Amino acid sequence: MAPDSRGTAPGTRPAVRVLVVGGGYVGMYTALRLQRALRQRLRSGDAEITVVTPEPYMTYQPFLPEAAAGSISPRHVVVPLRRVLRDCKVVIGEVEHVDHDKRTATVTTLATGEDGTGAVGIAYDEIVLAPGSVARTLPVPGLAEFGIGFKTVEEAIGLRNHVIEQLDIASATRDPEVRDAALTFVFVGGGYAGVEALAELEDMARYASRYYHNILPSDLRWILVEASGRILPEVGPAMGRYVVGELRGRNIDVRLETRLDSCERRIVQLSDGSRFPARTLVWTAGVRPSPLLAATGLPLTGRGRLRCTAALRVEGVEHAWSAGDAAAVPDRASAEPGAETAPNAQHAVRQAKVLAQNILASLAGQPLTDYRHRSAGSVASLGLHKGVAQVHGRAVKGYPAWLIHRMYHLSRVPTFNRKARVLAEWTLAGLFKREIVSLGSLEHPRAEFEIAAGADPDPRRPGGAGDRARPGDGPSPDDGPPTSSG
Repeated sequence: MAPDSRGTAPGTRPAVRVLVVGGGYVGMYTALRLQRALRQRLRSGDAEITVVTPEPYMTYQPFLPEAAAGSISPRHVVVPLRRVLRDCKVVIGEVEHVDHDKRTATVTTLATGEDGTGAVGIAYDEIVLAPGSVARTLPVPGLAEFGIGFKTVEEAIGLRNHVIEQLDIASATRDPEVRDAALTFVFVGGGYAGVEALAELEDMARYASRYYHNILPSDLRWILVEASGRILPEVGPAMGRYVVGELRGRNIDVRLETRLDSCERRIVQLSDGSRFPARTLVWTAGVRPSPLLAATGLPLTGRGRLRCTAALRVEGVEHAWSAGDAAAVPDRASAEPGAETAPNAQHAVRQAKVLAQNILASLAGQPLTDYRHRSAGSVASLGLHKGVAQVHGRAVKGYPAWLIHRMYHLSRVPTFNRKARVLAEWTLAGLFKREIVSLGSLEHPRAEFEIAAGADPDPRRPGGAGDRARPGDGPSPDDGPPTSSG
């Protein structure tokens, strides 16, 4: 029998099979560290690491706001997994079910529906569950039809295109109501994602307005809706109040202790009684664990996260590990009883290091290490040259905080290749003007050809030829989601 690319003869079982579910922070960094430690065994066929992920790349989410604003190319916000994990098997697909008693995961791939062979069974000895999280939504009327998420690089690109095209609509229409709706941008959620996305896009749109003969920066209406009484709780109460003042100083309407009640027919209705048309509604009101976790049969918390020990092993279960958004990990650095580590990137990256070490220790029969990390602080960008930071208990704001934000995330983005590309783009951005081009047709590139070929595209398909906004179009009950094509 001929050996495969790893030198393993067909039918030969590797001594160690590790299955990593998810290609995010935890998944990629855990697989990368295991790859480095087991490189010789991987190449000889004595070990196997399989990474199952829906996308062939890891997204560095802290850079999504800058990608949406055009400060960074979207290509440089993602890390190609096949290039980084050369000695691992990367499977593009989704885990549908895990039978941990049999050490088997059921996976659907891109080929599942094409070849008719059905789902694939992947056997493992150790499993790392790091599927990440999904947007946490509420049953708000109209949200599913008109809301825009902000969790993936595709959503960041789509939102940038959408905002610029709303300026095009407002500039061309002769209907004051359509103009007002196009120039109204509502963001729901006052955490990092919502505040940074709003601040960066407001900065970009205000700059872009100078190139429209009939749009002034003051014509744009930006609204941040937050259900609690504060925003950016991670930077502390004092800095949170500073951010509110900073945003309001830029004519951004910050509404605390306010909820979104409805957005049907693109009419936004808030719990404070406000009601107004808006063609842009961005939902960033939190996340929830991946639904996959419920299909594993492993112990979960009331919030749907895996119960884990401080050593990042699933509680009461051998050979199952987790970290990041999917795991409820005891916070050994906190004095508060029962405290858990926050599901953020700072913890995920550090947990991945300990997780990989503990898997190797377990394979070698050595004692495990508990995860313990005391946060050094938090940073947030509020647009070009503006930011806030809490570093070792000291509050920093303005340009210094923005610089700290960039330096910190440049140091954390994976691979030297990405660091160099991001730094080069920042340098060039300081020398040249912003790009304000919308490429909304990228989302549905066949629309023009379908028309030319005589096809009849679904007029309600988001971004389809029939869904293109035209000057004078008003809200309609048949309108599709507010995609980049307006």
